[in-house]
This record gives sequence, C-alpha cells and structure tokens, in this order.
Amino acid sequence: MTLTLTRPSLIRADNFINGHWQNSVQRQVYPVQNPATADTFAQVADSSAEDAKLATDAAFAAFESWRNLPAKVRSNYLVRWHELIIENRHDLATIMSFEQGKPLAESLAEVNYGAAYVDWFAGEALRTYGDILPHTVADKKLMVVKEPVGVVAAITPWNFPLAMIARKLAPALAAGCTILAKPAEDTPLTALALVALAEEAGIPKGVMNIVTCSRNNVADLVGSWLSDSRVRKVTFTGSTAVGKMLAREAAGTLKRLSLELGGNAPFIVFEDADLDAAVEGLIAAKFRNGGQTCVCPNRIYVHDTCYEAFAEKLVARVANLKVGPWDHQDSQIGPMINDKAVSKITRHVADALAKGATLLTGGQALQNDIATGPYYFAPTVLGNANHDMELAHDETFGPVAPLFRFHQEEEVIQAANDTPYGLAGYFYSQDINRVWRVSHKMQTGIVGINEGAIASETAPFGGVKESGYGREGSHYGLDDYLDTKYLCQGNLS
Repeated sequence: MTLTLTRPSLIRADNFINGHWQNSVQRQVYPVQNPATADTFAQVADSSAEDAKLATDAAFAAFESWRNLPAKVRSNYLVRWHELIIENRHDLATIMSFEQGKPLAESLAEVNYGAAYVDWFAGEALRTYGDILPHTVADKKLMVVKEPVGVVAAITPWNFPLAMIARKLAPALAAGCTILAKPAEDTPLTALALVALAEEAGIPKGVMNIVTCSRNNVADLVGSWLSDSRVRKVTFTGSTAVGKMLAREAAGTLKRLSLELGGNAPFIVFEDADLDAAVEGLIAAKFRNGGQTCVCPNRIYVHDTCYEAFAEKLVARVANLKVGPWDHQDSQIGPMINDKAVSKITRHVADALAKGATLLTGGQALQNDIATGPYYFAPTVLGNANHDMELAHDETFGPVAPLFRFHQEEEVIQAANDTPYGLAGYFYSQDINRVWRVSHKMQTGIVGINEGAIASETAPFGGVKESGYGREGSHYGLDDYLDTKYLCQGNLS
C-alpha cells in the first residue's frame, strides 16, 4: 500500500508558523502510522511549549491587521480556500484514508463536508450584524457591535481529521480571529495539507498557525496556550475528561471555551416506526467511520413488540457490511485507529456477553484476505443488552450495536436520559404527537427524528450536560468567536 498523490507537495511534515514551514525547535519528530497495516509511513514535527509560544507570538502579532480587514476581504480568502479544497479533494481524501483508515468514499464525503463549512462561513463573514437599541433616555444612542475574541487555539480529534479542523478554523477566520491549531497526533497530515491549501489561498502570514506533537508532548504544548493570556479562546473536540481539564486550566485567564465532548447517544425504535427506515438510519449513524464518531448510537432501544423483527433486519444488514482497507472499492468498514481502540471494543463485547448479552453477529477482531492488519473488528450486533454492562455507560467508539428492549415511552425516555452525556439522540416514530413529545423530553443538543444522518454546516452542532457547550456550524457557530460590545453615546441634543 503506497501513498500516491496528484500533488505530492501536499504532504507536509513540519509546523507552519508565521507563514513558514519549519521543524520543531528541538528538531524532534514522531511517527505516524497507517492503521490498515500498523506500519509507520511518515515522521512529523514533535513540538513543545517553545513551538507553541512561537505560534502564539505570530498569531498575536497578526491579529490587529486581520481583524481590521474588511469582512469582504476575509470572505474572499475563505472562498479561495474552499475552491482549493474542492480542486484537491481526491488528494486530501487519500491522505486522510491513509492515516485514519476510513474507506476512500467516506474520506471524499468528509472533504466535501469540511469544505462546506469553509464555504458557509465565507458567507457568514459578511453577516456579523450588530444592533441599534431603542433608547430609554433622551439624548442617548445605544448600539451593539460584534468583535473577534482574539487569538483562538483549536485542538482537534483523529476521527474526522479534516472536517473537525475546518469547522473550527473557518468561523474563527470569518470572525476576524487568528488561529493556533494542534491536530490529533494520530492524524496530523490531513490538517497540515489543509493548512498548505490555506497558505496557497493567500491567507496572510501569522493568521493561521499549526503545530504537531506526540502524545507525550501534548500537555506541555497545550499548557503553553492555556497559561498565555494572549490566547483568548480554546475550541476543543474530544473526550469529556480532557474537556474538564481544559476548562479548569483555562480558568486562570478566563478564556472563552467551546467544548464538543463525549456522548452516549440513544437510538429509540418505537412500535409504530418504519423498521426498514430505522435499520437504514441506524446503519448510517452507527457504522459510519467504523463507529468511531461522537454521535454514534451507543444504546439502541427497541420496543418489545417489534424487537425481534428489527433485530432480524439489522443483523442481515450488518452481517453483509464489507470490512477492508480504504483502497478496496467495496470496503464499508475500515480498521480502527489503533490497538487501544481494538482493546476497548473487545473488552466491551466480552463484558456484555458475560452479563447476559446474546451475540447476534460479529463480536471479534477480524482478519480476512484483504483486511490483514491487526486493527480490524467485525461489525457486531448484541441482543438482550442491559444497563449493568460497561457499554451502556461508556462510549464503545467502534462498530458494536447493543439492542435493549423497552415497553413504555416514559420508561425509554428515562433510560435515554440516564447518562451524564447529552450530545445526540435519535428516535423513529410515525406518531406526530410522539415526535414533538419525545423531542421535547430528550436531553441532548441534537435530535435525529426518523433520520440517522444529522450533521450539516447550516445547523448548530453541540451538546448539553457533560457533552460540553458552544455550537459549531450555522450562524450560531460564528457567535462563539465574537464578543458583544455595547456602545452608549450621550449628549446628542
């Protein structure tokens, strides 16, 4: 398996700071692995707090000139960046599949999805509206304006290495902020290629800076940004545990935070659901990216009267999913990201079986004629799941669908909400009264109603409870990068 691109220059291994590609200050590197084979195929800069400070210096120095550009000019930069992403979509997708493992068709879809955020916020850059307020006292004029928060640090995950960074960087740039970015250590090359295209789009030096580092150096590098008062906002997608740590450390300088954290998504199939539609919706929501998404259904609740029929239909579909490397045309499920991911999935399945679950299909690590690496796991359906199982409380983050029986609406709503998390939830029902009733009662930031594919650049993405706060996408996503300033002018008579 070789990484072959139309534009090999999109492969970058260095940091991008103040408009220059440069090695880490200590000239250290760390390996990047291809999860399809577990082989190392690249070495990238292993940065430290020294590199983080250089990036902060550059972003802070560039902020005033960037924020003062006309909104139309910033918009034009984003328009050009979007064009370049689309022009180079196949290369970007190939890089992504090579370092993340997802099938090429999924990577191509992600490139389009991430590009859609750049396109959307190119338009939103022109709509940072303020207000003229009705005055309550004679001779005064009251106004509200929106201004960029300042330097933004973006920390992104490995599961969507292009879309997650695009939906943070695009609104920050549109708002007039400058950027510090640290991509996940497992998937840095996609983000570096994306920044290379931003450089090609002409975005001025210092406005966008990206540094990479190994897991061993993350605390040192990010700690520099957390303690630096010049960094006014941190936006993070990842685990709740890390999100809580960032919130604690950011309190020292009262930074703005956007946190898109862990989930434990329920998927409810009511007795009046269209079962075929529900199965297809679950396949789309649960097995996308091999189950490695924060909005994957983690608990599938099926009404007792349709449980057997739904399980039979689901097992038939899941058993036929094709597992293989990204470069095989038929592959629908790629490898998991690393050995830790496979170990966790294996542990969850074993725990569920020990506590009474029934294995309906899959259930083990997998190798076949084309899936020869150590990180593949068979798409799995478990029957008779219960809430004593580890997978009922902890995201499996893999292709495992546990089925829980329920009998009453109130019972399943209580079970669905019985979690500290609240990112996404799904349900299938043809009863319009139930649609509105259940939508109101679900304690999640996102609700999929008879739909498994819920993400859109035009909609606000984010959670409640311990799934975080802040929103990405839509006009709400721009607000997270803007401060509200009130102006009061007096003595007008």
